Amino acid sequence: MMDAFERHLRLERGRSPHTVKAYLADLRDFFSHLDGDVGGAGESDGAGEAGRASGAGEDVAGTPRAETELSEVRLADLRAWLGVLAAGGAARSTIARRSATLRTFFAWATRQGHVELDPALRLVAPKRHRTLPPVLARDHASALLDVAAVAADDDDPVHVRDRAILELLYATGIRVGELTGLDVDDVDHAASVIRVIGKGNKERRVPFGKPAAQALDQWLSASRSRLTTPESGPALFLGRRGRRIDPRQVRTLVHDMLTHVHDAPDLGPHGLRHSAATHLLEGGADLRMVQELLGHASLATTQIYTHVSIERLAASYAQAHPRA
Repeated sequence: MMDAFERHLRLERGRSPHTVKAYLADLRDFFSHLDGDVGGAGESDGAGEAGRASGAGEDVAGTPRAETELSEVRLADLRAWLGVLAAGGAARSTIARRSATLRTFFAWATRQGHVELDPALRLVAPKRHRTLPPVLARDHASALLDVAAVAADDDDPVHVRDRAILELLYATGIRVGELTGLDVDDVDHAASVIRVIGKGNKERRVPFGKPAAQALDQWLSASRSRLTTPESGPALFLGRRGRRIDPRQVRTLVHDMLTHVHDAPDLGPHGLRHSAATHLLEGGADLRMVQELLGHASLATTQIYTHVSIERLAASYAQAHPRA
């Protein structure tokens, strides 16, 4: 059943490998919880408890009973597991995600006929704290890109690549996974846009400005070919060994570059995404346009950046207004 659910997440819902891994880990933890709580109710057979914990098993006569065991799960069992997590100090965001795992799994199990009634229908997740993401000030973002440009002057292909990566991340606000998945043909130089495959394999086109265009041209015109190997394929950005760059390398790059910017917060690539969105809104961009650029399925996700902008507006008001 777990294998079938994994295929459902990957193939039918288009979830990322990271999301699939997290959902399956949540379910294993939940089934382990059932092994201790539900498993002891009316069961003295250890094999029965193990079957309940894994979602599969056999009774004494050897008859499979995965569906019977799963059908015993009630709403109270789901709430009890989340209560244990909360008592253990789990963050609201963690509990909310695990609630989503349970709702997704039991909705699927109900459609597949593994359970008759979905016990997670009335499961309510705690509201997440809408924490404001840290962002770069505009002068910090400018200084970061200046550092990258100076480093690229030595004509080292990796330094030229690094500049192009940072310019593109800040110019477009794309996710690090979207950046590392780009191919050379995804760049439309004439229109100054890139084709991005986002969450759920949804495609969108994102524009970029002249500084990013110049950095990309420098990278593609001479530097990329100096790193190319038979394993490079169509990847836009390559590591020093010629393979497609991975998200870990990009995170290290952003962290390292920011150490050269005085007083700048220590952010990763997602911090550049937050910064791009915030600076767009501060510059007067429409919220729905920013939603489209970032690839958010819901406008509510994008609205957190308005809070960042309002916070900065309030801070400026408090500093400048004589009666603030």
